[in-house]
Amino acid sequence: MTVTESPPESTCTVRLERRGGRGDAGARALERQLREIPGVSDVDVSFRTGSARITYDGSVTSEEQLRDAVRDRNVSIEPEPAATDDATDRSTLRQEAVFVGLTLVGMVTGLLTGVLGGPSLLAWAGYGVAYVFGGWYGLKGAIQTLRHRAVDIDLLMIVAAVGALSIGAPFEGAMLLFLFSLSNTLQHYAIGRSRRAIKSLVEMRPDEAQVLRDGKEVTVPIDEVAVGDVFVVRPGDKIPLDGVVQSGEGTVDQASLTGESIPVPKEPGEEVFGGTINESGSLEIEVTRQAHESAISRLINMVERAQSEKAPTQRLIDRLEQPYVLGVFALTIAAIAVPFALGSAFEPTFYRAMTLMVAASPCAVIISTPAAVLSAIASGGRQGVLFKGGEHVETAARIDAVAFDKTGTLTQGDTKLTDVFVRSAGPGETLTEDDLLATAAAVQARSEHHLARATVQAADERSLDVDGADRFQSVAGKGVSAVVDGTTTHIGNRSYFETVLGDAAIDGLEPGLDRLRTLEAEGKTSVIVARERGDDVSVVGWLAFTDAVRPNAAEMIEDLRELGVEHIVMLTGDNERVAQRIADEVGIDEVQAELLPEEKVATIERLVEQHENVAMVGDGVNDAPALATATLGVAMGGAGTDVALDTADVVLMGDDLSKIPYILSLGRKTRRTLTVNLAIAFGAIGLMVGTILLRGIPLPLAVVGHEGSTVIVSLNGLRLLGFRGD
Repeated sequence: MTVTESPPESTCTVRLERRGGRGDAGARALERQLREIPGVSDVDVSFRTGSARITYDGSVTSEEQLRDAVRDRNVSIEPEPAATDDATDRSTLRQEAVFVGLTLVGMVTGLLTGVLGGPSLLAWAGYGVAYVFGGWYGLKGAIQTLRHRAVDIDLLMIVAAVGALSIGAPFEGAMLLFLFSLSNTLQHYAIGRSRRAIKSLVEMRPDEAQVLRDGKEVTVPIDEVAVGDVFVVRPGDKIPLDGVVQSGEGTVDQASLTGESIPVPKEPGEEVFGGTINESGSLEIEVTRQAHESAISRLINMVERAQSEKAPTQRLIDRLEQPYVLGVFALTIAAIAVPFALGSAFEPTFYRAMTLMVAASPCAVIISTPAAVLSAIASGGRQGVLFKGGEHVETAARIDAVAFDKTGTLTQGDTKLTDVFVRSAGPGETLTEDDLLATAAAVQARSEHHLARATVQAADERSLDVDGADRFQSVAGKGVSAVVDGTTTHIGNRSYFETVLGDAAIDGLEPGLDRLRTLEAEGKTSVIVARERGDDVSVVGWLAFTDAVRPNAAEMIEDLRELGVEHIVMLTGDNERVAQRIADEVGIDEVQAELLPEEKVATIERLVEQHENVAMVGDGVNDAPALATATLGVAMGGAGTDVALDTADVVLMGDDLSKIPYILSLGRKTRRTLTVNLAIAFGAIGLMVGTILLRGIPLPLAVVGHEGSTVIVSLNGLRLLGFRGD
């Protein structure tokens, strides 16, 4: 049987022109239309945030075809974000504020003219101004939604205002439109605050680079700079692209990208990121990623995705908006038809129906979720915590078990070689520590494992001559081998020699394992070095390494317990003794050691079965499968890790462990805010509708209650912008 793999899906984010009004039912209609396109599997559209995220099969359709399909459905597409967009957003917000002011002036003019007995023409002119400017964006939004054969709450508000006018209650209609446009402007302000996260990222990225060409500096647009080019940055310059320092020394302010408050020293061989600031020293940097692949570009894409991906609560509300609005229209018609058929006068009946329509409209419900979730995402971004979508903010609130990778997560990841022990070189041979280290460095030079990097670094520090190696082989989580100077050398842990070389008679293995146990009892990670000559394998020495625990690891674990996390686990490929020592030092509940990547996944699956909601925290490279399996994957140090940005649900741009409790705290604060917002919104609707049906209330009071609740939930959601952790 031939198994054909499904082609990988692609995701694109299309920036849409934001629309006036408050409803988003038109977005649901556009989603349905786009899902009908062959190859499209998922669509998430929001005119509030001005984005459409489309998941599609690249073998069937393309991003450009999808953009054309959006245009064909009478939806304008904006260009990619630019630094000037922020000024455009502010200009639009100012225009909305002016319209709100003119609406207020018109309403007050009409009211005072009528109360003071002034000319009726002046009163109607005032109300005319209020209706035109107060209903402008709502009417525009309602028409755009109707073009997609849908209805939304904008249409409800316009119909209610016109209804009030038709029965001689222009002030009530004007008040409705004033409060409607005011709360609409507040909504756009709340969403604009999170949209500006993209603008600030774009502003971090220079447009040009000073590239060295034939020994001279040439100004080149960053899109034309290729991998391998070398550019120059001087003190105070922004680094335009990701790269590696070739010459020069200095310090770089990475706070805007990673959240590190202290400038980071850079010297030849150190990695730097585009968008950061060179504070001191002139640096020559070799480009390692093109502009569209840089950390900043990937972050821009991720933030756009986060703003377009809705939280589960918001998805539910969006799905219910259309039937709810239709239900309100049906209720309003029934409130007119039934009493009128029973002999009630038309004018009071119609007035009461308009009051009921206003009271039952779900404006506060609709805005309650995006106001909170988008504010939470923006707040996290300021702290160097990037959520890939609103769904993950809500998921963070439910986490009750956390699993940590050890190396690079709970420890600093700066593994150092501490001991080199020589056992024997064989008959007639001498072997020094430097010889053993040089051979080990030659074998491990092609490995990406942190122990291998520490070995190579130690050889460099001793200025040893390291030969080349052939026939390199790696066994994940166990060890490596290669041919150096005609001899096969094996380097590995206990499992490597007991399983991979299990059939071979290894001279000196038992003494070697005894020494490993002694070193492990001291908290050191150790490996055996053995040489293979013909059919004989003999241990020639062993290496020991250590890695310091992060200073705030124990405090972070205690903070998690105070938040109510039930179970904390450490997962590592390291030996159990070393892992247990670190676990005891920081206060971990359970240790799973000597794990292969697939065993980490199995452990996460077991934890999910036991605790349901489990977060996995890792460095985003060898932990990628476990990050993807966990309920919430959190990757550390995402500025330089491609896999972290691709796999994890949340990315920490720095290596600050204190952000782990912050993530959970922000999620729980957001959940509480959503609960309060929905309680306010539904409570106001229920109270007003019940009162109208039982006793009746004037339309102005229903308007104040309806729009007042909308303003309250918007402001309550905005409070999350200032969240710093409980």
